[in-house]
Amino acid sequence: MPVMQWARRLGGWAVADAATAVIVALVVGYAIVDPPGPSSWWPAWSAWPVAAIMSFPIAVRRRRPRAMLALACAAAVLATVAGAVAAGAIWVSFVPTVLVLYLVAATTAAGWSAAALAACASGAVAAVLVFYARVLPGLAPAAQPSELPPYWPVEIGAICVLLTAAWAIGTAVRWKRDTTARLVRHLAEAAVTDERRRIARELHDVIGHSMSLIAVKATVANHVAEARPQEVRAALAVIEQTSRSTLTEIHRVLDLLRSDGDPQQAHLPVPGMADLPELAAHARSAGVDVNLTVRQETAVPPAVAVSVYRIVQQALTNVVTHAAPTRCSVTVDVDGREAVIEVVDDGPIHGRPPRAGHSGYGGHGLIGMRERAKMYGGTFSAGRRPEGGFRVSARLPYDPSGAKA
Repeated sequence: MPVMQWARRLGGWAVADAATAVIVALVVGYAIVDPPGPSSWWPAWSAWPVAAIMSFPIAVRRRRPRAMLALACAAAVLATVAGAVAAGAIWVSFVPTVLVLYLVAATTAAGWSAAALAACASGAVAAVLVFYARVLPGLAPAAQPSELPPYWPVEIGAICVLLTAAWAIGTAVRWKRDTTARLVRHLAEAAVTDERRRIARELHDVIGHSMSLIAVKATVANHVAEARPQEVRAALAVIEQTSRSTLTEIHRVLDLLRSDGDPQQAHLPVPGMADLPELAAHARSAGVDVNLTVRQETAVPPAVAVSVYRIVQQALTNVVTHAAPTRCSVTVDVDGREAVIEVVDDGPIHGRPPRAGHSGYGGHGLIGMRERAKMYGGTFSAGRRPEGGFRVSARLPYDPSGAKA
């Protein structure tokens, strides 16, 4: 389909160029037949073939712009030197060169088009000077005085102004196109980067939470393997359940990556507010006494619900990793305008200090939670409490459509 559209567009431009070439040829031919100054010594009928040759490059300028510019300029210069142009309106003969130069400036490098401008201007100036020095004195005087008598400074000035204007406009168009293309590439790269960051955050939350639970239960099973076999079986059951749910979520993320916008993939299950009790249950199995409180006045948009779930999931993962066994309270308050999340733990029980290298500050988990809050223009804070333990707080403002407020 894009190829067909490109072909239709090129065909439309070809028709427009052909029509422009015909119009310019008529204007040039009329100027030669009825010039403001002395008539050319060439026969009157020759005006139309000459005008057609000078205007032909306009019709095919998009196929070979550089070659057509050389042809248009050479035809105008030769016709001027040979005396086949309109005395007093030689600048009209260079109109085809002006139109082709515009396309060259709009499609080629600025350095090359500037050199082409200089070459065309130099050729035109030389041709006009030769015409006024050697051709014009030999022409028969005009039958009636003209309101625009032949005057070479005016001819040269008009040609140079037209050529410079065409080059400047073409260069501006090319710069705008290049700037737009760079902006599009930048936006595409930014979108890819954002998508990679989103996927990495999603996988971090899924895998980090599950692996923390698995590591805790595996440690428990290893320590009580001989003394309490029943606890080993319970730990293995939790490990098995967690592993299966983790694989399901990883498959969901990978399916979204493969879907490429396929509407059939839109019905894949995603975690939400209803899955918060299961999160709390997983944390309890890892030695965290979780007190979950959810106050929800209205239904939450799916995108907001996923963000709330992931923030609570990552916060509980940090508690399991850094402070378990401990007590923790999770509060989620949704009033239809914003979702407020607070996760507070009491720190390790029995006065045990936090594990080495796990102060609770920094890390990809806190970065991911902060990014999720910023997606909605909300706020996020995390830090140690003076009385001990750690506190995570997030506020996600939104409108009913799920967008940020």
